[in-house]
Amino acid sequence: MAGLRAFAATVSFSLLFALSPAAAQTPPAVESIQIGLSTDAISITAGFSGADLTIFGSLENPDPLVSRQGRYDVIVVLEGPPRPVVVRRKDRVLGVWINLESETFDNVPVSYSVATTRPLQDIAEPTKYKQLSLGPQNLYMKPAVETDSPATIEEFTAALRERKTATGLYSENVGGVQFLSQSLFRATVRLAPNIPVGTHKARAFLFKSGMFVKESSAQLEIRKSGFEQSIFRVAHDYSFLYGVFAVSLAMLTGWLGRIVFRKD
Repeated sequence: MAGLRAFAATVSFSLLFALSPAAAQTPPAVESIQIGLSTDAISITAGFSGADLTIFGSLENPDPLVSRQGRYDVIVVLEGPPRPVVVRRKDRVLGVWINLESETFDNVPVSYSVATTRPLQDIAEPTKYKQLSLGPQNLYMKPAVETDSPATIEEFTAALRERKTATGLYSENVGGVQFLSQSLFRATVRLAPNIPVGTHKARAFLFKSGMFVKESSAQLEIRKSGFEQSIFRVAHDYSFLYGVFAVSLAMLTGWLGRIVFRKD
Protein backbone atom coordinates (compact mmCIF):
# COMPACT_ATOMS: atom_id res chain seq x y z
CA MET A 1 0.00 0.00 0.00
CA ALA A 2 2.88 2.33 0.82
CA GLY A 3 4.43 1.58 -2.54
CA LEU A 4 1.17 2.42 -4.32
CA ARG A 5 1.00 5.75 -2.52
CA ALA A 6 4.59 6.56 -3.53
CA PHE A 7 3.85 5.65 -7.16
CA ALA A 8 0.74 7.82 -7.16
CA ALA A 9 2.68 10.73 -5.69
CA THR A 10 5.38 10.35 -8.33
CA VAL A 11 2.81 10.31 -11.14
CA SER A 12 1.08 13.40 -9.72
CA PHE A 13 4.38 15.28 -9.49
CA SER A 14 5.27 14.34 -13.07
CA LEU A 15 1.90 15.55 -14.33
CA LEU A 16 2.24 18.85 -12.47
CA PHE A 17 5.72 19.36 -13.90
CA ALA A 18 4.58 18.53 -17.42
CA LEU A 19 1.62 20.90 -17.18
CA SER A 20 3.54 23.76 -15.58
CA PRO A 21 3.95 26.88 -17.80
CA ALA A 22 7.76 26.75 -17.60
CA ALA A 23 7.85 23.24 -19.01
CA ALA A 24 5.05 23.70 -21.53
CA GLN A 25 6.43 26.88 -23.08
CA THR A 26 9.63 27.09 -25.11
CA PRO A 27 11.53 30.36 -25.30
CA PRO A 28 10.79 32.29 -28.51
CA ALA A 29 13.47 32.33 -31.17
CA VAL A 30 15.49 35.54 -31.33
CA GLU A 31 15.32 37.49 -34.57
CA SER A 32 18.52 37.93 -36.56
CA ILE A 33 19.59 39.49 -39.84
CA GLN A 34 21.91 38.42 -42.64
CA ILE A 35 23.12 40.24 -45.76
CA GLY A 36 24.89 39.08 -48.89
CA LEU A 37 26.74 40.78 -51.73
CA SER A 38 26.68 39.48 -55.29
CA THR A 39 30.41 40.23 -55.49
CA ASP A 40 33.14 40.96 -52.99
CA ALA A 41 35.03 43.33 -55.31
CA ILE A 42 34.14 46.19 -57.68
CA SER A 43 36.55 47.62 -60.25
CA ILE A 44 36.19 51.24 -61.33
CA THR A 45 37.90 53.29 -64.04
CA ALA A 46 38.74 56.97 -64.40
CA GLY A 47 35.41 57.51 -66.17
CA PHE A 48 33.36 56.13 -63.27
CA SER A 49 30.37 58.45 -62.74
CA GLY A 50 28.75 56.74 -59.77
CA ALA A 51 26.41 53.78 -59.47
CA ASP A 52 23.85 52.10 -57.26
CA LEU A 53 24.88 49.02 -55.31
CA THR A 54 22.15 46.49 -54.48
CA ILE A 55 22.44 44.46 -51.29
CA PHE A 56 20.09 41.59 -50.50
CA GLY A 57 19.34 40.32 -47.02
CA SER A 58 16.98 38.28 -44.93
CA LEU A 59 15.49 38.17 -41.45
CA GLU A 60 15.91 34.98 -39.48
CA ASN A 61 13.10 33.84 -37.13
CA PRO A 62 10.87 36.88 -37.80
CA ASP A 63 7.63 37.20 -35.89
CA PRO A 64 4.82 36.89 -38.50
CA LEU A 65 2.56 39.27 -36.57
CA VAL A 66 5.27 41.93 -36.30
CA SER A 67 6.04 41.52 -40.00
CA ARG A 68 2.38 41.95 -40.99
CA GLN A 69 2.13 45.06 -38.82
CA GLY A 70 5.25 46.53 -40.48
CA ARG A 71 7.13 46.95 -37.20
CA TYR A 72 10.44 45.64 -38.54
CA ASP A 73 12.85 48.25 -39.91
CA VAL A 74 16.23 47.78 -41.57
CA ILE A 75 19.03 50.30 -42.00
CA VAL A 76 21.87 49.40 -44.38
CA VAL A 77 25.16 51.28 -44.42
CA LEU A 78 28.10 51.13 -46.80
CA GLU A 79 31.02 52.57 -44.86
CA GLY A 80 34.33 53.47 -46.49
CA PRO A 81 37.78 52.81 -45.04
CA PRO A 82 38.70 55.02 -42.05
CA ARG A 83 41.39 57.64 -42.57
CA PRO A 84 42.64 60.75 -40.76
CA VAL A 85 41.12 64.01 -42.01
CA VAL A 86 42.31 67.58 -41.49
CA VAL A 87 39.66 70.32 -41.51
CA ARG A 88 40.88 73.88 -41.98
CA ARG A 89 39.09 77.16 -41.46
CA LYS A 90 39.89 80.04 -43.79
CA ASP A 91 39.58 83.68 -42.79
CA ARG A 92 40.16 86.87 -44.72
CA VAL A 93 43.22 88.78 -43.50
CA LEU A 94 44.20 92.02 -45.28
CA GLY A 95 42.13 90.98 -48.29
CA VAL A 96 43.74 87.52 -48.57
CA TRP A 97 42.12 84.22 -47.60
CA ILE A 98 44.49 82.18 -45.44
CA ASN A 99 44.21 79.10 -43.20
CA LEU A 100 44.15 80.18 -39.56
CA GLU A 101 42.83 77.18 -37.61
CA SER A 102 42.63 73.46 -38.24
CA GLU A 103 41.39 70.31 -36.55
CA THR A 104 42.53 66.74 -37.23
CA PHE A 105 40.13 63.81 -36.83
CA ASP A 106 41.20 60.18 -36.57
CA ASN A 107 39.58 57.23 -38.35
CA VAL A 108 36.89 59.12 -40.24
CA PRO A 109 35.05 57.00 -42.86
CA VAL A 110 35.96 58.49 -46.23
CA SER A 111 32.50 57.60 -47.52
CA TYR A 112 29.20 56.73 -45.84
CA SER A 113 26.06 55.77 -47.74
CA VAL A 114 22.83 54.91 -45.89
CA ALA A 115 19.60 53.24 -47.04
CA THR A 116 16.56 52.95 -44.76
CA THR A 117 13.05 51.56 -44.80
CA ARG A 118 11.70 54.86 -43.40
CA PRO A 119 13.08 58.22 -42.25
CA LEU A 120 15.47 57.74 -39.34
CA GLN A 121 13.30 59.81 -36.99
CA ASP A 122 10.41 57.37 -37.59
CA ILE A 123 12.44 54.24 -36.79
CA ALA A 124 14.06 54.86 -33.39
CA GLU A 125 14.96 57.54 -30.87
CA PRO A 126 17.92 59.83 -31.74
CA THR A 127 19.81 58.62 -28.65
CA LYS A 128 19.83 55.09 -30.07
CA TYR A 129 21.58 56.30 -33.24
CA LYS A 130 24.15 58.11 -31.12
CA GLN A 131 24.87 54.91 -29.21
CA LEU A 132 25.27 52.93 -32.43
CA SER A 133 27.10 55.75 -34.25
CA LEU A 134 24.57 55.21 -37.01
CA GLY A 135 23.80 57.80 -39.69
CA PRO A 136 25.89 60.64 -41.17
CA GLN A 137 24.82 63.05 -38.44
CA ASN A 138 25.57 60.57 -35.65
CA LEU A 139 29.00 59.32 -36.64
CA TYR A 140 31.49 59.78 -33.84
CA MET A 141 34.47 61.70 -35.20
CA LYS A 142 37.31 61.55 -32.72
CA PRO A 143 39.63 64.56 -32.72
CA ALA A 144 43.32 63.71 -32.68
CA VAL A 145 43.91 66.28 -29.93
CA GLU A 146 41.07 66.92 -27.50
CA THR A 147 42.52 70.08 -25.97
CA ASP A 148 40.21 72.39 -27.93
CA SER A 149 36.90 73.48 -26.48
CA PRO A 150 33.82 71.32 -27.19
CA ALA A 151 32.28 74.21 -29.13
CA THR A 152 35.31 74.40 -31.44
CA ILE A 153 35.37 70.64 -31.99
CA GLU A 154 31.64 70.64 -32.74
CA GLU A 155 32.10 73.47 -35.25
CA PHE A 156 34.81 71.61 -37.15
CA THR A 157 32.84 68.34 -36.96
CA ALA A 158 29.78 70.00 -38.50
CA ALA A 159 31.96 71.52 -41.24
CA LEU A 160 33.44 68.09 -42.01
CA ARG A 161 30.00 66.47 -42.28
CA GLU A 162 28.78 69.31 -44.48
CA ARG A 163 31.77 68.97 -46.78
CA LYS A 164 31.36 65.20 -47.09
CA THR A 165 27.66 65.61 -47.89
CA ALA A 166 28.32 68.33 -50.47
CA THR A 167 30.79 66.11 -52.34
CA GLY A 168 28.37 63.18 -52.34
CA LEU A 169 30.56 60.95 -50.17
CA TYR A 170 27.96 61.01 -47.37
CA SER A 171 24.43 60.27 -48.57
CA GLU A 172 21.10 58.96 -47.30
CA ASN A 173 18.48 57.09 -49.32
CA VAL A 174 15.15 57.07 -47.45
CA GLY A 175 13.05 54.18 -48.72
CA GLY A 176 16.15 52.54 -50.20
CA VAL A 177 15.39 49.36 -48.21
CA GLN A 178 12.32 47.47 -49.38
CA PHE A 179 10.88 44.21 -48.07
CA LEU A 180 10.27 41.69 -50.84
CA SER A 181 8.49 39.33 -48.42
CA GLN A 182 8.11 38.94 -44.67
CA SER A 183 11.76 37.92 -44.39
CA LEU A 184 13.59 39.03 -47.56
CA PHE A 185 14.63 42.62 -48.29
CA ARG A 186 16.62 44.58 -50.83
CA ALA A 187 18.73 47.68 -50.15
CA THR A 188 20.10 50.20 -52.63
CA VAL A 189 23.06 52.35 -51.59
CA ARG A 190 24.76 55.00 -53.68
CA LEU A 191 28.38 54.79 -54.84
CA ALA A 192 29.65 58.35 -55.36
CA PRO A 193 31.71 59.16 -58.49
CA ASN A 194 34.67 60.03 -56.26
CA ILE A 195 34.35 56.99 -54.01
CA PRO A 196 37.79 56.00 -52.69
CA VAL A 197 39.41 52.64 -53.29
CA GLY A 198 39.95 50.28 -50.41
CA THR A 199 37.98 47.91 -48.21
CA HIS A 200 34.42 49.07 -47.59
CA LYS A 201 32.09 47.56 -45.01
CA ALA A 202 28.41 46.88 -45.60
CA ARG A 203 26.41 46.79 -42.35
CA ALA A 204 22.73 46.01 -41.78
CA PHE A 205 20.89 46.99 -38.58
CA LEU A 206 17.59 45.36 -37.61
CA PHE A 207 15.06 47.28 -35.51
CA LYS A 208 11.84 45.96 -34.01
CA SER A 209 9.25 48.47 -32.84
CA GLY A 210 11.97 51.09 -32.45
CA MET A 211 14.36 48.81 -30.54
CA PHE A 212 17.71 47.68 -31.93
CA VAL A 213 17.84 43.88 -32.32
CA LYS A 214 20.83 42.71 -34.35
CA GLU A 215 23.57 43.70 -36.78
CA SER A 216 25.22 41.89 -39.69
CA SER A 217 28.13 42.92 -41.91
CA ALA A 218 30.05 42.01 -45.06
CA GLN A 219 33.13 43.43 -46.78
CA LEU A 220 33.43 44.94 -50.25
CA GLU A 221 36.68 45.76 -52.01
CA ILE A 222 36.66 48.72 -54.41
CA ARG A 223 39.70 49.02 -56.65
CA LYS A 224 40.81 50.80 -59.78
CA SER A 225 41.20 48.91 -63.05
CA GLY A 226 43.11 49.34 -66.28
CA PHE A 227 45.87 51.92 -66.75
CA GLU A 228 44.79 53.86 -63.65
CA GLN A 229 45.29 50.75 -61.50
CA SER A 230 48.82 50.29 -62.88
CA ILE A 231 49.76 53.87 -62.01
CA PHE A 232 48.14 53.55 -58.58
CA ARG A 233 50.07 50.35 -57.83
CA VAL A 234 53.40 51.74 -58.98
CA ALA A 235 52.90 54.95 -56.96
CA HIS A 236 52.30 52.92 -53.79
CA ASP A 237 54.78 50.08 -54.29
CA TYR A 238 57.64 52.21 -55.65
CA SER A 239 56.87 55.63 -54.22
CA PHE A 240 60.45 56.96 -54.36
CA LEU A 241 61.04 55.95 -57.97
CA TYR A 242 57.59 57.23 -58.91
CA GLY A 243 58.41 60.60 -57.33
CA VAL A 244 61.74 60.83 -59.17
CA PHE A 245 60.03 59.94 -62.46
CA ALA A 246 57.25 62.52 -61.90
CA VAL A 247 59.76 65.31 -61.14
CA SER A 248 61.93 64.34 -64.11
CA LEU A 249 58.91 64.28 -66.43
CA ALA A 250 57.84 67.72 -65.21
CA MET A 251 61.34 69.13 -65.80
CA LEU A 252 61.50 67.56 -69.27
CA THR A 253 58.07 68.93 -70.18
CA GLY A 254 59.07 72.40 -69.04
CA TRP A 255 62.33 72.26 -71.01
CA LEU A 256 60.56 71.10 -74.17
CA GLY A 257 57.94 73.80 -73.76
CA ARG A 258 60.65 76.43 -73.48
CA ILE A 259 62.28 75.23 -76.71
CA VAL A 260 59.00 75.03 -78.64
CA PHE A 261 57.71 78.44 -77.57
CA ARG A 262 61.05 80.24 -77.47
CA LYS A 263 61.05 83.55 -79.27
CA ASP A 264 64.17 84.22 -81.35
